[in-house]
Amino acid sequence: MQKFQNKYTIKSTRLENYDYSQNGLYFVTICTKDRKELLGEVIGGKIILNNVGEIVRRFWQEIPKHFPFVSLDEFAVMPNHLHGIIEILKNPIVETHFNASKTNITSKINDASRVNIAQGKQGAVMFKDGIAHKDALTCQDALKCVSTENNKKPGGVTGLKNPSLNPDSLSNIIKLYKGRCVFEIRKQLNPITFAWQARFYDHIIRNDESLNKIREYIVKNPGMWERDRNNAESIFM
Repeated sequence: MQKFQNKYTIKSTRLENYDYSQNGLYFVTICTKDRKELLGEVIGGKIILNNVGEIVRRFWQEIPKHFPFVSLDEFAVMPNHLHGIIEILKNPIVETHFNASKTNITSKINDASRVNIAQGKQGAVMFKDGIAHKDALTCQDALKCVSTENNKKPGGVTGLKNPSLNPDSLSNIIKLYKGRCVFEIRKQLNPITFAWQARFYDHIIRNDESLNKIREYIVKNPGMWERDRNNAESIFM
């Protein structure tokens, strides 16, 4: 634990000095607060989502509507967490300059994922719709564990590296997604109180082998639920 303005803060889980707004593929895991099983249940190795889980699934599929430079790959909503692969590709003409290139990896997105994305339900409130957007920004999320007030210095203790200063960063994408879910779940399913765990886990996907292993892990996740549900480490692979 670190102290800032006499308050304890939690060190960021992001890779130090890495630009999370640059083109690339990222494996993301988001957990419910205290890992409560609020999103559904696994029966016979298959996930059966409840109303909360359906909202979580729907807004995940709609992320590219609000961030046009984002593509979604495999994902799974589990009773107390969500796994998903996100690609940031802000210029489709220029390939990413590490091993996991757009040509080598993203072209391999399976048809099932594309169908899931295409069949996302319509009519959701946009992230940028007035009051709803403001409410989403104030919801607890991964950035709230670090103070951003530091004598008016931009970014607070994290300075200019604070992901909140970059609207294209992975942290900002997840921040708005989490806030949108909280807002809609509490509005639609009142008096249900729903919250995410303050942080989220990420893994930078650097090559085809890693991508394919993560895809396989996500697909098989429901079948491993009974074995892994009480093993917190397994949630993060």
